[in-house]
Amino acid sequence: MSFLRFLHSLRFRISAVYDLFRSQQSFKTCCHGFCKTSGTLPIKPILKVLVTGASGYIGSHTAIDLLQHGHEVIGLDNYVNSSPRVFDRIEKISGKPCLSYQADLRDKDSLGRIFDAHPRLDAIMHFAALKSVDESVVHPDLYYENNVSGLINLIHFQKKHRVPRLIFSSSCTVYGNADQLPVTESTPWKQAESPYGLTKQLGEMILQDFTRHAGSMSCVSLRYFNPAGAHPGGHLGEAATKEVRNLIPLIMETGAGKRPFLSIYGNDYPTRDGTNVRDFIHIMDLARAHTLAMDYLGNLPAGTYEVFNLGTGRGVTILEAIEAFNRVRGEKLPVKWAGRRPGDVVAIYADYQKAKNLLGWQPAYTMEDIMAHAWAWEKNKSELIS
Repeated sequence: MSFLRFLHSLRFRISAVYDLFRSQQSFKTCCHGFCKTSGTLPIKPILKVLVTGASGYIGSHTAIDLLQHGHEVIGLDNYVNSSPRVFDRIEKISGKPCLSYQADLRDKDSLGRIFDAHPRLDAIMHFAALKSVDESVVHPDLYYENNVSGLINLIHFQKKHRVPRLIFSSSCTVYGNADQLPVTESTPWKQAESPYGLTKQLGEMILQDFTRHAGSMSCVSLRYFNPAGAHPGGHLGEAATKEVRNLIPLIMETGAGKRPFLSIYGNDYPTRDGTNVRDFIHIMDLARAHTLAMDYLGNLPAGTYEVFNLGTGRGVTILEAIEAFNRVRGEKLPVKWAGRRPGDVVAIYADYQKAKNLLGWQPAYTMEDIMAHAWAWEKNKSELIS
């Protein structure tokens, strides 16, 4: 355990004292938008946030954004597809301690003990889920159990402990093969193309209903398009312990010589070059949106349920993504054509105007940034996380 994490563990042993201090600070700084003592605009309160799946790809980068914006993070992960060493990277990059637990959301006893240890949580960010489209087609029962049952256990304890805010990691897969592009939050859902997509549809339906009936909780579902890239410093990125399945990590492994070629699944789609169209969003843009969504819920009444698309609004074909990497690397990537995969959507990209208007969010990074940062991480990761 790092020294920072030791200090954080010690601090949580006196959490009752801290909670009292925090409540006093909130009273001093928040009254009609001004501070009573100084008359200045209030400092945003420090929030205590439980992050499930915190050592995973999106969870770890969001933990960094939370910590860098002054919040406390309690990380939870079962490490089924990640490493506990990721927390060392989170702490080093953010310069802040991050308390972590090993637990599975399907284990209600372990989950209950974590909530009991932290009775004054302000928010939950829920990332802990299996996420492979093609794996879900082969093992749908595993995805239903993990993604849906785990969510139900989590909101049980959210309700019991009256945690007011939840940010749900959803996906553009809820739209299926949409009739019109770009998709907006009001685009009708089609039948899910995979069991993974179905678990995200079910998760959103459960949370919308739960929020309406539970009364004291609010929720935002963030519909990601295609998270990609790495922390700009090249010291954290996607580090799955299972076989890599997403396009950008596959491109990186091929570029690094770990694979002889990159397989492209399908060249006969009704798109401009015959390959699938995706909306790739930089991981740090995505992470920032979570913190903004949490802040947004703090200004709304209990019982609020909202959804936001998170993408760039620009569709990129698989071949165009490969060309972006070729420009960054300065060398052509070896590829091989293969047949279509079951569960793959033809084309999808986002209209993110709602997030821009209500959250004040918009993407800052380009496709070349995504490739450059992912490539820097690929060259560093074997040394940093093993």
